[in-house]
Amino acid sequence: MTKKIKNQEAILKKLGITSLNTMQQEAQLAIHSVPEVLLLSPTGTGKTLAFLLPILAELDRSIQEVQALVIVPSRELAIQIESVAREMGTGVKVNAFYGGRPFSKDKMELQHKPALLIGTPGRLGDHIRRGTVTTEFIKVLVLDEFDKSLEVGFEEQMSEIVTALQSLEKKILTSATQGVEVPEFVQFNKPIEINFLGESNQKLLIKRIISPHKDKLDTLVEALCHIGNQPGIIFCNFKDSIRRVSEFLDFKGIQHGCFYGGMEQKDRERALIKFRNGTHNLIIATDLAARGIDIPALKFIIHYHLPMRAEEFTHRNGRTARMKNDGTAFVLQWSEEILPEFIDAPSIELLSEADVPPQSSWTTLFISGGRKDKISKGDIAGLFFKQGKLKKDQLGMIELKQDCAFAAVQANKMNQLLQLVDNTRLKKKKIRVYEI
Repeated sequence: MTKKIKNQEAILKKLGITSLNTMQQEAQLAIHSVPEVLLLSPTGTGKTLAFLLPILAELDRSIQEVQALVIVPSRELAIQIESVAREMGTGVKVNAFYGGRPFSKDKMELQHKPALLIGTPGRLGDHIRRGTVTTEFIKVLVLDEFDKSLEVGFEEQMSEIVTALQSLEKKILTSATQGVEVPEFVQFNKPIEINFLGESNQKLLIKRIISPHKDKLDTLVEALCHIGNQPGIIFCNFKDSIRRVSEFLDFKGIQHGCFYGGMEQKDRERALIKFRNGTHNLIIATDLAARGIDIPALKFIIHYHLPMRAEEFTHRNGRTARMKNDGTAFVLQWSEEILPEFIDAPSIELLSEADVPPQSSWTTLFISGGRKDKISKGDIAGLFFKQGKLKKDQLGMIELKQDCAFAAVQANKMNQLLQLVDNTRLKKKKIRVYEI
């Protein structure tokens, strides 16, 4: 037991966390103690770490096969969990498989089997049917945000996967939604429920912004100028609306990224990277961004379109006022528009006249080398400081992936830096560095 505690302290230190919150402690105890756990907790409270810690602690290091499976509703959530598991530095091989990623890449990773496999139902089901992933040693199953997976139509694939897992000893379901019905195929008998959904964050303000016109674009820009240069998400109901809003913000000189289902996976990932590192402070998104993506604390969200259901309203709002931080959810309402019953926003925000928020001083560079090339964040920082002649305050967040990396640098130093570091060697690899 002492060894586990010591390892856990080291893991938390690597993640920059001083201690687990109450939900994580209770979840850890339950997962270690019983075979079935239903974990209910709001978005942003640390559910990923809550189930990863006990799962990774219980894996058998002598078995070179997949032992734990985490099924998620979206690519972004798969990538996020994989990233957290790797940052924990336990030495356990972890991979994420999902649609849009080359199948050949999965097969390469499977030459040395991961002990923990994360993925979307379609891709995981495909592997199990083909026999490229063996189910014999899978003893732990996590259905993360399971209600979202059901909502987006993955019930059949999930049922097929669960049926194929004949050696299961532990099942963990997580959700950020109250009162969700667990589907029969999960075969939950007597689960322990860890429910922290009652811990609502009182620091969330919900306010209305009234648009005099049915077309709310001008009012949106006024609102963004009034709010100022703070990180936030603008939620739209349709991807065509996102394109229209994006074009208008471009015209007004307001930097932003976009995030919706029809985008290439690479573009979705890069939009989130640029948001995390401050290259832009705004994302225009569908409800795909309401759950399961790795972004920092937001100061606000804007419902450009009113959500169609109460659950969507709750999950969108859950992106701000997280982890005891304050935040505001603005409902952009045409003056003749009737609010649905589930939106309670008596307070109206009066917009003050303000200039368009200034352009970000940061830009994002792509580096064509990553973990598989034995390149670390320290290696990239060293190259940029020594050879690229950057000062410490001119280099921002570095994100390291398996085969590449991304770094935020001060935009006014980019051209000088590229001349000094592009097409040079880092470790044993010749790398390309360019702006994205």
